[in-house]
Amino acid sequence: MVEDLSVRLKAYEGRPAVLGGRGKDPVNAPMIRHWCEAMGDTNPAYTGPDAVAPPTMLQVWTMGGLSGHETRAPAYDELLALLDDAGCTSVVATDCEQEYLRALRPGDEITFDSVIESVSERKTTRLGTGHFVTTRMDVRVGDELVGTHRFRILKYAPAHAPRTPAPTPPPSTTPASQERPRRPRPVVNRDNSGFWEGISRHRLLIQRCADCATLRLPWLPGCNACGSAAWDTVEASGEGAVYSYVVMHHPRFPAFDPPYAVGLIELVEGVRMVSNVVGVPCDKVRIGMPVRLEFARCDEELELPVFRAVEAGVAGRGFEEGVVSA
Repeated sequence: MVEDLSVRLKAYEGRPAVLGGRGKDPVNAPMIRHWCEAMGDTNPAYTGPDAVAPPTMLQVWTMGGLSGHETRAPAYDELLALLDDAGCTSVVATDCEQEYLRALRPGDEITFDSVIESVSERKTTRLGTGHFVTTRMDVRVGDELVGTHRFRILKYAPAHAPRTPAPTPPPSTTPASQERPRRPRPVVNRDNSGFWEGISRHRLLIQRCADCATLRLPWLPGCNACGSAAWDTVEASGEGAVYSYVVMHHPRFPAFDPPYAVGLIELVEGVRMVSNVVGVPCDKVRIGMPVRLEFARCDEELELPVFRAVEAGVAGRGFEEGVVSA
């Protein structure tokens, strides 16, 4: 049965996912500006009459929005339905790869095709057992190939690890987290492993370009200011403020306890990161609220950086239960 499924899945390799797709808007300056503001990217190459789009915006120009793309081919949906029928009902995005062949400029009209590039053999991961599905999108301006975007997901059957019964403590000391499933694990790869090694030692490390000294967080393989691949690190002081935030109410995931506040934290070093705001009720979080780094233990394997509100006069139950994985 498993062997038959693998053969059926492999038959989808090379089949189209999108044919003759067109960007809903030309490359344009307002979208470039919004992107740069959100990313905190002040590179002068992205402004002015000779501006180009940041290379990492490649996928932005191909997105279909809420209405999707009319040129979507049926093969991809058929493949996902086949995996659903095989019990692989959960999905998680694992990684993406982009290749840039030339800079995009305002006014460029984007076209693209997408193909199912590969479907892996059956794999067992910490999340569960399933198959990695990789699609490749070729992005063009006219007949010119300007970039390639590969996107990979894992369609899997969730693992249900058996629980080892433990002695029941008195009701007043039973941690609520004992009844909850484990939280999703952060994706650790060669580009960000140093960040997570620092977290394990209770150090929040920021990358610093060895050539132009620009700081960057999250970690990246190259400097987004000068392009250098050389870097070292500096340790964050842990002081910062809430730059923006959302309060999560829905959807409800078993490992989380809404409502809880997820903030975009601006550190005093000038970089920003996403994490939980704890120490105050989520409806008391405010933009500009001072926060201080601490580390929250989620389970025996996972510890995450969070930010505790330090605003004077604001008190209430902390929401450590809502810690999210980066």
